[in-house]
Amino acid sequence: MNKFDVLNKLKELSFSKNDFIVVGDAALVLQDIIIECSIISLSCSSAVYNKIKWDEITSSLNIKTKVYDAFDISVKFCKKEQIILLFSYKVSNIEFCYFMKKIENKKSDRKLLRQLEYLICQSNNFYWYEKNLKEEGLKFIAGVDEVGRGPLVGPVVAACVVLPKKFCLDGLTDSKKLSEKRRLYFYEEIKKQALGIGIGIISNEVIDEINIYEATKKAMMEAILQCRKKVKIEHVLIDAMPLKLDIPTTSIIKGDLLSVTISAASVIAKVTRDRMLVELDKKYPMYDFKNNKGYPTKKHLEAISLYGVLKEHRKSYGPVREYLDNKNSEI
Repeated sequence: MNKFDVLNKLKELSFSKNDFIVVGDAALVLQDIIIECSIISLSCSSAVYNKIKWDEITSSLNIKTKVYDAFDISVKFCKKEQIILLFSYKVSNIEFCYFMKKIENKKSDRKLLRQLEYLICQSNNFYWYEKNLKEEGLKFIAGVDEVGRGPLVGPVVAACVVLPKKFCLDGLTDSKKLSEKRRLYFYEEIKKQALGIGIGIISNEVIDEINIYEATKKAMMEAILQCRKKVKIEHVLIDAMPLKLDIPTTSIIKGDLLSVTISAASVIAKVTRDRMLVELDKKYPMYDFKNNKGYPTKKHLEAISLYGVLKEHRKSYGPVREYLDNKNSEI
């Protein structure tokens, strides 16, 4: 059922539009978020529903109807400004649809939920999570991200950043998606404007000892600890990783693309680690660390084969471990 089919079906129903909200798939169709849907979802209050003869209203459409108190549920999650007028119908906006889909929690909606989340964040200049927390009265919201889980050499680095309320830096996003020039510019601007910055660095030796997952958490915890010495953090937004803290947290999948505060942390973490690898390159130029930043590029792997493993290499990582195992078997 496409957008116009939905509108035509709604027109066939004899009811007061003012008493209903178009929700779910139908609302998304009306907003052109998705092309078609199979369900028309109308929401009204229990009081309105009890006054009308719903079966009679819908019988001419030859469609199945399902009744649940979505209106009352949605009111708890949505504000009046989250309802928009479209084609003379009260329609739930993207945010409303996102919350309703989360309540329904269908596997089939996961891709749509990710799409809606990105659109909502984009329409709020990737400040949506922060804005919602600010509306709850919070002032100091931190973003945390890490860099360096995949490289064969060097530490994993995490950063924690708290930005001011009126922070604005157009184009700031996941550090991996920025050119080096842009990343360095954003790094300097974030350093100037941030209310607090903390950095956590966990060495390759510790990574080998406790594994990269635990080392990443450790780096993040250290970054948060350092930042809390500078500003009283009230909530932490984290890129994917769940952390146990004595303050509230929100873990966001692909948070470095959805939250400007996490994006700022990703820039600080990446520039910090990249500079460490440039310094390491000065000691061992044959490994090309200034370009590969420790990742297993062809040149890096060839260098390991020719020159061996350094003390800065992560001995538990596959290519490094294989080299060491082969060396040991030759003895």
